[in-house]
Order: sequence, then C-alpha cells, then structure tokens
Amino acid sequence: MPNPIFVLASASPTRKSILENAGIEPIVKVSYFDEDAIQVSDPTSLVLTLAQCKAKAIATEFTGQNALIMGCDSIMYLNGMIYGKPDSKEIAIATWQKMRGNYCELYTGHYLIDAKTQRSVMRHGVTKVYFANATDAEIASYVESGEPLCCAGCFTMEKLGGLLIERIEGCHTNVLGLSLPILRQMLTELGYSLHFSANGTTIR
Repeated sequence: MPNPIFVLASASPTRKSILENAGIEPIVKVSYFDEDAIQVSDPTSLVLTLAQCKAKAIATEFTGQNALIMGCDSIMYLNGMIYGKPDSKEIAIATWQKMRGNYCELYTGHYLIDAKTQRSVMRHGVTKVYFANATDAEIASYVESGEPLCCAGCFTMEKLGGLLIERIEGCHTNVLGLSLPILRQMLTELGYSLHFSANGTTIR
C-alpha cells in the first residue's frame, strides 16, 4: 500500500514549517472554520473541540482516500483566563502587561483522522512558558512590530518574541502549535510508524 498523504488543516506557516523540518511534506487545506462559534470555558475542551472541528471540516474531501488529516488549535491560559489572538494593539499591550514577569500555560489540541479507515484520535499538550519582566517600551515596540497580533497569546517563541521568554517547561513544538511527540503518539495509535532517510520522513 502506498504511504498516506498528510493533510494539515491549518493556515499556520509555523505548523507547516514544523512538519517540513521533521521531514514530512504536508498538503495544506485551510478549514475556514468559524472558531467564534465554539464557546467553551475549559482550555482543554476548547482546544480539542476546535482541533476536531478544523480536521472534520477538511476530512470530507478525502473520504476513503489514503490520507491523514491533522487539525490543531492553540490558546494561552493565564491567570485563569483564555487568550487567543488579540483583536487590537491595545489588547495586545494590556495582555503583555499581565504576562511580563509571569508565566502562562500554552494549550494545543491535536485531532488526527485516518480518512481511509475513518478512525481518529485526539490529544492535547500543555507547556508552561515563563516571560521576562519586559519594560513598557519593549512591550510597545514588540506590539508595534505586528507579530503578537497574529499569535495565540500575543507571542511567538521562534521569532522576535523569543527574546521576551525566560524559559519553558514541556514540549517546545507544542508552544509553536503542533507537538511532534504528540503527533508520533497519535500515528502509533492509528497503526502507523515513521521511517527516516536523507530525503525526509515517510509514514507507513
């Protein structure tokens, strides 16, 4: 049987890059699922529900095909509140004023569907992120760069925002939006294995 294609139901270039750096070449299919339609206060339930909805929105295009469809969603949990992407620079600045010198929990939900067998598996990861005690000037200039407006929790770890992070506890790719250890666990549960070569990684 030929190896399955891997479909990423996400517009995130970082998630695509994580897979590519691990040797997996995904097909990107953006779900365009309305995330605001899901109103859940528990962070675990929220990221798992959104990841599932994104994957299922795409899966119908691949029914019966030899394909694996992955949906993901990330949120920041800080001081008992859920934070996604900020709606404005003002909100991003106010959020960073709460984040500095503090820590958050970054939740990422993962939902993987085997289109051929219609089996699916879900997992979530939680990583603690400790932030530097950034100055008002640093926060203002970081927000002005535009980067925080595109990210769950108003920060990135792999780009400019990495300079404002002191340390993390847990999986670093989970913070970026797709945990490679969790992906491997999910593939194993669905009966697949990974094979590595100089040309990349194949899923069998």
